[in-house]
Amino acid sequence: MRTAVVRIDVDPDRTLTPARWAAGLRALRADSPVRPSADTGPELRFQLATDDPAGAVRDLVAACARAFGTTPVPGAVTFLSRGTDDDAHGVLAGFGLTGEVDRAADIAGFDIVTVTLRAADLTRIPESRVLTALEAALNAEVRLLLR
Repeated sequence: MRTAVVRIDVDPDRTLTPARWAAGLRALRADSPVRPSADTGPELRFQLATDDPAGAVRDLVAACARAFGTTPVPGAVTFLSRGTDDDAHGVLAGFGLTGEVDRAADIAGFDIVTVTLRAADLTRIPESRVLTALEAALNAEVRLLLR
């Protein structure tokens, strides 16, 4: 499961007073099991483990609407990466791909991650784009094998 960072602008019209902002934060903390990781300004950031980022955004927007009495606007969703196989599968899922992920250490002890994909899947997405995204998420050497 990947860790998503979900951003929600709870005051897009910039109408909340400082007192209403504070009350909204208290209500949100009481109402939602997910706490904002940053609560400065009108944008809140939430970090949560999820396999359903769209569902998480939907739930967080609803919780913020209840807490603040506004019409929150979702922002960008990004992902934290710890270099795990789950991160590799998440990157692949972001491209609409599935594959096998194998990990081995080279002679110096650094990870080499081999990702096996169907060759037909790479007809619609450039191999270099997938490789770059995997390397960035894993911070490791990645080798793509096509079957």
